[in-house]
Amino acid sequence: MSKIRVYELAKKLGISSKKLISILEDLDVDIKNHMSSLEDDMAQLIMDLISEEKGGKKPKTEAQKSAELPRKSEEEINKPRVQKVILPPKISIKDLGTRISIEPVKLIRKLMDFGLMVNINAEIDFESAKKLVKEFGYEAEEENQLQLSNQQEVEQDRPEDLKPRPPVVTVMGHVDHGKTTLLDAIRETKVAASEAGGITQHIGASQIEKDGKTIVFLDTPGHEAFTALRARGAKVTDIVVLVVAADDGVMPQTIEAINHAKAAGVPIIVAVNKIDKPNANPDRVKQQLAEYGLIPEEWGGDTIFVNVSAKNRTGIDHLLEMILLVAEMAELKANYNRKAVGVIIEAKLDKGRGPVATVLVQKGTLRVGDAIVAGSSYGKVRAMLDSRGKMVKSAGPSIPVEVMGFSEVPNAGDILRVVSNEKEAREIAEKSKEIHREKEIIATPKVSLDRLFDKIKQGEVKDLNIILKADVQGSLEALKQALEKCSTDQVQVKIIHGGVGAINESDILLASASNAIVIGFNVRPDSNAKKLAEQEDIDIRTYRVIYDVVDDIQAAMKGLLEPEYREVVLGRAEVRALFKVPNVGIVAGCYVTEGKITRNATIRVIRQGVVVYEGRILSLKRFKDDVREVMSGFECGIAIEKFNDLKEGDVLEAFINKRVEQQ
Repeated sequence: MSKIRVYELAKKLGISSKKLISILEDLDVDIKNHMSSLEDDMAQLIMDLISEEKGGKKPKTEAQKSAELPRKSEEEINKPRVQKVILPPKISIKDLGTRISIEPVKLIRKLMDFGLMVNINAEIDFESAKKLVKEFGYEAEEENQLQLSNQQEVEQDRPEDLKPRPPVVTVMGHVDHGKTTLLDAIRETKVAASEAGGITQHIGASQIEKDGKTIVFLDTPGHEAFTALRARGAKVTDIVVLVVAADDGVMPQTIEAINHAKAAGVPIIVAVNKIDKPNANPDRVKQQLAEYGLIPEEWGGDTIFVNVSAKNRTGIDHLLEMILLVAEMAELKANYNRKAVGVIIEAKLDKGRGPVATVLVQKGTLRVGDAIVAGSSYGKVRAMLDSRGKMVKSAGPSIPVEVMGFSEVPNAGDILRVVSNEKEAREIAEKSKEIHREKEIIATPKVSLDRLFDKIKQGEVKDLNIILKADVQGSLEALKQALEKCSTDQVQVKIIHGGVGAINESDILLASASNAIVIGFNVRPDSNAKKLAEQEDIDIRTYRVIYDVVDDIQAAMKGLLEPEYREVVLGRAEVRALFKVPNVGIVAGCYVTEGKITRNATIRVIRQGVVVYEGRILSLKRFKDDVREVMSGFECGIAIEKFNDLKEGDVLEAFINKRVEQQ
């Protein structure tokens, strides 16, 4: 007997997959999802039933439909609706009373019930205010950039105002697996002949047509951009297409991409690329990805796999069909008839045009002439270009456009909103700058082992997210198992990403977006990762013994972790030549790339991000002279005590353990 998939049958019947699944469930047909298969006789039965329903039954009148609706009780019609109120991080009792139209004396009495004695001018924090207004039938939301103008932006759109919108897709995967080639193939295959050659303006996003429907692709340079936007609270992607080369299989960046997509809660479609190669093995890719929770639908899972050759332009249509299918199942909708809200994808200062930014519209319709604000930047839309470089007058939900008319260059991830006029836009931008300054002064610190116990006590931490990097796969697996066993009733330890190799910028960005700590086992952060970690206040811990990692995590969770010493990196030097010296051994000819190398420091040998040795400096020389320290930008000779296995390209990191004064 032949079979047909649910989504294929839905297409035949001219109904949505979601509706067909609902019909099948009513008939007690055992299916998992839209990729499940149906026998021919069952498919024929469904077709007959739906044909009967379409042709034989008269549609119900509005009066009949109304009569069938369940009646609400008198109590439910008269029940007061919960009102929303936006409050700043701190507010006085007097101002709070004005905002919710309640006499301050009533608020003071209620606070006395809570055990707080305050006067009319006393300030309370947001959490206290939220609890207080709840007693009077209000739901409080904290004021932020999106809520500076007015309350209407916070309110939800009415279901009847929502219409389908195009899906926004991000292509991710390991370097050299064909992400860019695939995007180029999609563009060349799907851009109409009349528009070929019209792609003159690169705006960081592109839109294509398939079966009369639009799909938007974000041309993000990689996982960093994807996570950087998410770290700023911008949810821009609906679907991730994970590109895996059929001849290469799963690689470190593939795993990284999976973890980034999962952390963002975005569905994944796997594009198995390079199937034209002689050594291509798509089944091996499926087997490898199944280990990371991406199980093909033919194996009983719900992940769609599509075989493609970006080079030969094969499988592209099928991939686009699957994207539209996943989008249909997600029921992506937005309100087109409201003031536009979008997110800044890219921004730059153009020599001839001034500040320009690529905006992905998320709600409403953005029009030329609209007053706009994004972070501390404001202005009026002077002109807009679409992804093919053509001037457009308006852009609806999911559509990317390059916008001109900003007062200054906004930041990627900033939320763009249309407001009533430029004066209002300027006021909001100035208020945004003020809030940003305040936040910098009283910035909430990210989770760290030092602060973990306090946050657990305050109920702020229920999950301890960890990004784990190790020197070899064996250590990584052992650490994962050991750390996951540290979970308690109060705190769940979650390894949100694990990988082999040095701690890099991508790890820090993921930690920032997920409020995680980074643990390195026999590996070190590279220079860029270290700088970014300081900037983002990310806690990086490095270890050489598995038990020390487990002990520290457990001690931190119990409030017993009291670090008395903290490692301070003094500098780094690169090994550029090796010399054999009698009675000394191997001396490394080095160039100090950052900081300084001091004679009394401990030295760490790092090879391709992995720590291969730690020990003491035997000798430090400039030319033939012994010196106490060598600064950045100078050359020197370094010999390491009891270690001669140095290689050109090794990085020598000098550090000391500094005592931390107890508070």
